[in-house]
Amino acid sequence: MANTKVSIGKGLTLKNPIMTASGTFGYGVEFEDFVDLNSLGGILVKGTTLHHREGNLYPRMAETPAGMLNAVGLQNKGVDYFCREIYPDLLRYEDAEFIVNVSGSSISDYCETAKRVGELEHIRAIELNISCPNVKEGGMAFGVCPESAAEVVRAVRKTYDKTLIVKLSPNVSDIRPIAKVVEEEGADAISLINTLVGMAVDIKKRRPVLSTITGGMSGPAVKPIALRMVWQVAQTVDIPVIGMGGISTLEDVIEFLLVGASAVEIGYQNFVDPSITGKLVQQLDEYMERENIENIYDLIGGLRID
Repeated sequence: MANTKVSIGKGLTLKNPIMTASGTFGYGVEFEDFVDLNSLGGILVKGTTLHHREGNLYPRMAETPAGMLNAVGLQNKGVDYFCREIYPDLLRYEDAEFIVNVSGSSISDYCETAKRVGELEHIRAIELNISCPNVKEGGMAFGVCPESAAEVVRAVRKTYDKTLIVKLSPNVSDIRPIAKVVEEEGADAISLINTLVGMAVDIKKRRPVLSTITGGMSGPAVKPIALRMVWQVAQTVDIPVIGMGGISTLEDVIEFLLVGASAVEIGYQNFVDPSITGKLVQQLDEYMERENIENIYDLIGGLRID
């Protein structure tokens, strides 16, 4: 059988490169009727903040051509609730790799949330979300320039000693200097892209569809942009890159691996087909067997541009 194991910093090895994107897969347990959670490379649980958040007002989701807009606003019950109520339930999945997506409205919020998650023995990594475009404070503000990105990563690195994945925003003119400074400040891996800022209009009401006016766009329509940015970042940094953005099929997964992603996260497609991640794991195994590919690293970064 082909070797699908991939390394994601600080000795963290995933059984395969298929992961779920935060905010699209709940805490994982919601999908156990559709997917064998133990078969996935990693499960990114929903965004977690220091304090309880109600999220944005409804309507906060809208369908778009080849995608969707969301403005949920990181609705969650806070990190203490996660540690007390959710984490114990996750322990029954002995072979699953759960990773917590951490967000905040200030650097101190990020640090304290990361610190509390870091105390959980079986959570070996966090994904630091400095890129969410749906939150008015924090989130996007930290991810749009090298200086602010460096500041928050530097601070969290001092308080969190496990695998630190930093999630970058696509809503910038050049993502490469941000990726480089994040690496320099101690990130073990980089994930991208988060959603692109977009909007929808109700022409009958002559009003924005979303309560927040703008929201984050995801789905197949963003894949070419995501591929370009993942390729750029993979050429810029020496740490692993996790790619996401419009991945719906095995062909999409292979494209992201070829441009340099060590792993991928599936987001939008979970809403279309809740069993998609399990299918992709199986399809990847079958593809590698069929193509006589012995090791997943024979695909990663294998793009030919000569």
